[in-house]
Amino acid sequence: MNPENMTFEASMQRLEQIVRTMERGDAPLEESLKLFQEGTELVRSCGKLLEEAELQVKKIMTAPDGSPVEEVFDHD
Repeated sequence: MNPENMTFEASMQRLEQIVRTMERGDAPLEESLKLFQEGTELVRSCGKLLEEAELQVKKIMTAPDGSPVEEVFDHD
């Protein structure tokens, strides 16, 4: 499946599978290279999805006059 068409969660799940497979070290070299390439594409796709989400949040967070309101996120 094309990483561009996957959800963030599906991409992360597939990326975790790839990492586990590569960490075991039992995949042949050719398969490992394909997995590495797929993983790289998934990382790029996830990064793009995160950037888009950040832009949407910034768009939502605007002052009444339309100026951007940025607040520090405190996860505590």
